[in-house]
Formats: sequence, C-alpha cells, structure tokens
Amino acid sequence: MALTVGIAGITGKFARRVVSHLLQHSDVTIRGYCRDPSKVPEPISSSEQVTLFKGDAFDKEAIRTFAQGCDVLICCYLGENQLMIDGQKILIDACEELGVPRYIASDWALDYTKLKLGELFPKDPMIHVHAYLATKQKVTGVHILIGGFMEPVLSPFFNILDPKTNAFRFWGGGDEIMEGTTYDNAAEFTTAVARDPKATGVIRFLGGRATIREIAQSYEMVYGVKANLERLGSLDDLYKFMHEKQAQNPADIYGYMSLFFYYYWINGQTFVGPELDNDRYPQVKPVSWEDYMKQWPLEQLSSSYFALNA
Repeated sequence: MALTVGIAGITGKFARRVVSHLLQHSDVTIRGYCRDPSKVPEPISSSEQVTLFKGDAFDKEAIRTFAQGCDVLICCYLGENQLMIDGQKILIDACEELGVPRYIASDWALDYTKLKLGELFPKDPMIHVHAYLATKQKVTGVHILIGGFMEPVLSPFFNILDPKTNAFRFWGGGDEIMEGTTYDNAAEFTTAVARDPKATGVIRFLGGRATIREIAQSYEMVYGVKANLERLGSLDDLYKFMHEKQAQNPADIYGYMSLFFYYYWINGQTFVGPELDNDRYPQVKPVSWEDYMKQWPLEQLSSSYFALNA
C-alpha cells in the first residue's frame, strides 16, 4: 500500500538518515519541508520519490501545503524552544486540520515522560508537545524513545571519552546503566514505525544498555587498547556541580547542558528500558555499544557525530 511521509526539517542529520531508509521502500513517497531546499543532498533531492517544499517553521500556509496528503508526518526539528514548541504546534494544527492521521514528534532522546518541567530543561518542549497532541481529535501522537544517541555521547560535547588517553570519565559508581542507540539505528526504527499505521503512542527502542565499565571493556576488545576509567564524583556531586555551573552563568547553556543530560540519563529517572518494543520490528537489528564501535576506526570514534552529515 502506498505511503506518503512528510518530513519537517529534512536537511538535518537525523532526517537524512530517516530519508535514506524510507527510500529503500518503493511504495513510499516523501514530502520534505525546509528553509533551503538547496541544502538537501543531491541523492535525496533528485529522487523521484521526493518532493521538496520551501518555507520556515512559522509559515502556516506553506506548512499546510506541505502537510496536505500525508499519511504520517515526522518532525525532525532541532533547535531552541520557540521552534520546538510553537513550530511543532503549527505542524500539529495542520495535521489536525488536514486529516493527517499520525504525527511523529521530535522526541527520541531519554524518556522525558518521567520528567517534571524544569528538571531537564532541553526536554521541556517535548513535555509541552506531548500534552498538546493529547488534546487533538484527528491526529494521533507517536513518541519514539531511544535512550541517548551514541554518537554525541562519545563526542567531545559530553567529555566522557578522551581517545588520546583512552580514558572514560564518569560520574556515579560506574555501574549505572547507559542506554544508547545510533542515529542510523534510530532512523531504521523510525522508518519501521512510520510504515506501521497501527504504531501510535509511546514506542521504546534501544540499541544497547551497558554500564560505563562494560562500554570500556568493549572499547578494549574492539580497539585492542587499555581503557582507563576516571571517576569524577558521585551523582550527588554531579547534581551540585551542574546547578552551580548554571547559577554562575545561566546564559552559557552549552557550559552545563551536557551535565544535566548526563545526570538524568544515568540516574534511572529517564530509562527507556528494560521493557522495549524492539521485537515489534524484527527487521531492525539493534546496534549495541560494541557494534557501534566496530563501525568506526578508533581515530574517528569521537568525531562520528560530525561525520553524520557526510
């Protein structure tokens, strides 16, 4: 059965991976929305299965034109709160008005449904959007949760891995679970969900669940080098430190945002697993932490996130 998938923010890293998997299905047509279609890679823009629509996130008329005729709309926005909340509300309103039956929200990282507003501020928009979708009559919300994206977790942004010294820095006792999924694996799963008209509500998928000690062991096995574990303090120490950093310079969001993510990622509050929907789509093979490392040479592992646009 033919399927029309709308993708808002089609130029983004994650959106490109989703499109690459959707295009493997000849029965899928894609309607892509972005500010600058010239930034869409040629293999996507030249595909007969893809139609591109130009406009910004707040252009209601352009968004209505883009959303018209979609069977499911996937939001791949990533940005500040106005985009993530008001921008998504415009998309949702268009879906409601035009009878688009499903809306896949821009969620993915961590189970934010277990958070209160203000605890992990970058996830506040997802809480608002989840609640907004629940008020709609015609469009049903789909919320895909995948733990942490593995590529940014091991990038310099989180300062967990130092590939020069083979050091893994961590807070806590070292036995906390770290849930992760690669961008491509999450995109595979998102494609499966998009193609399943019965997939609604919260859907949970993970590539791997492992402690920092287990991840370090996988690192040693894959790369043949000795990993060094460096404990930075307890989870209580981290909680105090991240709030101190925020209080000292609230405007320097990138100076403390990764600390907040790390805390709520491993403290047990936002775990996606262990009960998962992986088996619902057996065609999607989960990529574990060890599998992820096997995909990259050691010298490229910490920069794998930046290679995603290539």
